[in-house]
Amino acid sequence: MRAAVLYPAAGALLLTALSAAPAGGVPNAAAGSGVALAAARAAQEGIAFGACPRAQDAPAGMQCGTVTVPLDYARPNGKQIELTVSRVRATHRDPHNSKRRVPRQGALVFNPGGPGASGLYFPMIGRLPEWKRIGAAYDLVGYDPRGVGRSAPLSCQDPKRFVKGPSPAPTHPSESYKRERVAQAKAYARGCAERTGGALRHYNSLNNARDLDVLRAALGEDRLTFMGASYGTYFGALYATLFPAHVRRMVFDAAVNPDPAQIWYRNNLAQSVAFESRWTDFRAWIAQHHDVYGLGDTPRKVLRSYERARAMLAAEPAGGKVGPGQLQGALLQAGYYDDYWPSRAEALSAYLKGDPEPLVALAAPAAGAATEAENAHAVYTAVECNDAPWPTDWKVWDRDNTRLARVAPFETWENVWANLPCAYWPAPRQRPLDVRTGSGELPPTLILAAERDAAAPYDGALEMHRRLSGSVLVTERDAGTHGIAGGPNACVNGHLEAYLLEGRLPVRRAACAPHPEPEPTDRAGKAAVRAKG
Repeated sequence: MRAAVLYPAAGALLLTALSAAPAGGVPNAAAGSGVALAAARAAQEGIAFGACPRAQDAPAGMQCGTVTVPLDYARPNGKQIELTVSRVRATHRDPHNSKRRVPRQGALVFNPGGPGASGLYFPMIGRLPEWKRIGAAYDLVGYDPRGVGRSAPLSCQDPKRFVKGPSPAPTHPSESYKRERVAQAKAYARGCAERTGGALRHYNSLNNARDLDVLRAALGEDRLTFMGASYGTYFGALYATLFPAHVRRMVFDAAVNPDPAQIWYRNNLAQSVAFESRWTDFRAWIAQHHDVYGLGDTPRKVLRSYERARAMLAAEPAGGKVGPGQLQGALLQAGYYDDYWPSRAEALSAYLKGDPEPLVALAAPAAGAATEAENAHAVYTAVECNDAPWPTDWKVWDRDNTRLARVAPFETWENVWANLPCAYWPAPRQRPLDVRTGSGELPPTLILAAERDAAAPYDGALEMHRRLSGSVLVTERDAGTHGIAGGPNACVNGHLEAYLLEGRLPVRRAACAPHPEPEPTDRAGKAAVRAKG
């Protein structure tokens, strides 16, 4: 998920106002009646759960089925698409008291974000100790949103062309390189239109929220219990705005900024700033463990090691597959999750010491995952481009990001190339919904945020909290993992369980101390042992 919020460090940037774009989408009244009709049909039909499409990968007890939704809610009797849904029933077993039977509280529906991520395997999480109490009380339900995986999948280009390497990923690209990437963005936008046709405009966040209400009805739930992570918090907030009376409980984990003015161009600018800070955190951790990795005993020295590796990979890609772009992508993942820090630091260290294998294993494009990766990117692009106006003049993108790259070079231009097709998008754009609920309209909701999250910076959680009346924000201080529900922080998990199992929230904002930073590991993946002297 590349949507984000502008950190104060970028406040001095003068960003040009977005160019006007047609509203697109459908009238709210027509779409609203279409949702009501589709939900009534789904409630009557239900979901015929059975074996999952890839049963060999499914855990024992996980079932799958489909729910039918209109492609276009303004025409609910027109073309229909099927969403694939997964479920593991509530176990009713208290993990702390085997003699106690836990009453079922309904279905907990989850979306992992993206846009473009599949939630189909979410029910497997009930096996983890941190989730067993929740899995005892709830049916755990995941699904592929429209366009994703087995739910009317989108494609914008041949997957064989999508996954490729090595790539350069310059932090300060030349004018010729920019022209090349502009041409590629135009071609990608054309490919989305050619391969999807008129249906392309219907893959957007408002329809994701409407689909969620149809899924609620199909599950037989009068009111929805939902957990969204990252981008999932955005269309969860749209759902809360559109259907507040249909909400039972909602968890927003790693909340993105729902301010219409931020969707999505400015959010992506802000995310690039936040990743620069998290990249600094990662380098500081590597420097603390210089005795293990030998990459430098200060963040600046670690940066020089990284730049040296980039230069070497530009001259000769590792394994013929990993160039500077693949290295940046692997280290970007460490900006999302700090449990990736040891493996990424070890791969960079080994490469600079003459062994490229760990880096190739982490960063080389996976041909076997090409179809899934291309599909995820197609959905990401379609949803974000359809959701809102974007600048249509390349000069705006160039000026804003050239300025930004001076202070945040690590991710800025790669973020541009991921989103640039939106400048040339062939489908009508929507005006983002003003996410907002008044006092008493919405049941109390829970917002979870890590203070140094780069993919969904903290200001987004603050904005979500301001806009959803009655919400409570729980912050993991001085931590940056993207998504903290059910993770290693017992304090966060305590608030999550109290809310989902008892409907209990803190009276006001709450804070948790950070979970411990990861320990460095040796080449075998074991905790590194330091010599004592």
